[in-house]
Amino acid sequence: MFKKFTNGCVRVVNRWLPDPFLFAIILTIVVFIAAMAGTQQGPLELIWSWGGKGDVKDGFWSLLSFAMQMALVLVLGSAMASANVCKRALGAIASLAHNKRSAILVTTFVSTICCWLNWGFGLIAGALLAREVAKRVRDVDYPLLIASAYSGFVIWHAGLSGSIPLQIGAIGGTEILGVNYYAPTSATIFHPMNLLMVGVILVLMPFVNYAMHPDKDHAILVDPALLVDEKEREYKVETPADKIEHSRILWFITLVLGFAYIVYYFAQKGFNLDLNIVNMIFLFLGILLHGDLRKYVDAITDAASGAAGILLQFPFYAGIMGLMVASNADGVSLASIIAHFFTNVSNNITFPLLTFLSAGIINFFVPSGGGQWAVQAPIVMPAATDMSIEYGRAAMAIAWGDQWTNMIQPFWALPALGIAGLSARNVMGYLVIVTIFTGVVACGGFLLWGMFF
Repeated sequence: MFKKFTNGCVRVVNRWLPDPFLFAIILTIVVFIAAMAGTQQGPLELIWSWGGKGDVKDGFWSLLSFAMQMALVLVLGSAMASANVCKRALGAIASLAHNKRSAILVTTFVSTICCWLNWGFGLIAGALLAREVAKRVRDVDYPLLIASAYSGFVIWHAGLSGSIPLQIGAIGGTEILGVNYYAPTSATIFHPMNLLMVGVILVLMPFVNYAMHPDKDHAILVDPALLVDEKEREYKVETPADKIEHSRILWFITLVLGFAYIVYYFAQKGFNLDLNIVNMIFLFLGILLHGDLRKYVDAITDAASGAAGILLQFPFYAGIMGLMVASNADGVSLASIIAHFFTNVSNNITFPLLTFLSAGIINFFVPSGGGQWAVQAPIVMPAATDMSIEYGRAAMAIAWGDQWTNMIQPFWALPALGIAGLSARNVMGYLVIVTIFTGVVACGGFLLWGMFF
């Protein structure tokens, strides 16, 4: 029965799930029609709002800065994971796996921690770790092993590189509909309830994943051809230009400048993280671990292709935000209509729970934390103000919903699947179970958050 359920989910997803960019187009059309119906505005008025009314601060181009930040999170994390030092460390960790059970437990546990530290790093590190484990444990089900590596991504938005808590935790907060909203990371990432939910998933999910391991007759073993490592790039230092590119002096000076600023930043600001300082930390850690500026440039080049989806889709998310906040002569917008609905059907305890569930649904259409925030923040944050709900709890409800259904939205799994040599249909059945498990944990967590904190 269990296997039939997972196989059925795989068939449905592969039949009906289009490319994430098409989701952005579909959601644009849905929001456009809903805005016309809800605010009684004409199509030309809404098109003007969608495009930004000729101002880069509104509509289609309003998220350029944020899109760059999000692209760097992925690229810098991926480049860091590709450093030989990180690869050797992953090999050492993989040596802890001696059988099927330890293979799944180690892969899930480590990838979850890596994703909490940095989602771009965790995505790549988890897939590379799974490959190393597969070399040592040949009887483990390979699709489940890769699904276990990707399952750690389900807590990324509750971690140190979560775009929503870092944006709302930035100095001065973030402006939404002309209002500044601020919640320090102590009220989001480091809130006891957020850490408790992460801890429960970190401890229990490895065992949930192992419980799904098929029997010997149905296990899909790895194709040895998939485990052949790419030949490491060789460098020849012959010309003056080559010597400059591989100069240890320039490498050292670059590191001194970067880490001096990072230390001074925390001395001046305290331990207050935002996207910029997180990206700077991973930038200079990557340079340090690669040990060579030329090697790091090549690592960034290799990682940059993974950011294509962000660069393409973010303008459409920004356009959707423009449609959501476009108001008529009476000041009524689609965002305000939905915000009032949420206020009317929920209370202080249930509002974040309903926000979490709705964010999980929206994530199917907007498979990006930044895009999710752009679409949903104009709805949730004003409603949180009306209901006197802490901004940190409201923001984390969106963040948890965004990361939750990433398990059954294969957009972010593509880098890991590319490394593994698999397709979404190979892992999706297992990830449905992960989605159900983490959904139960999050629902319970947000109810407790409202009741006891």
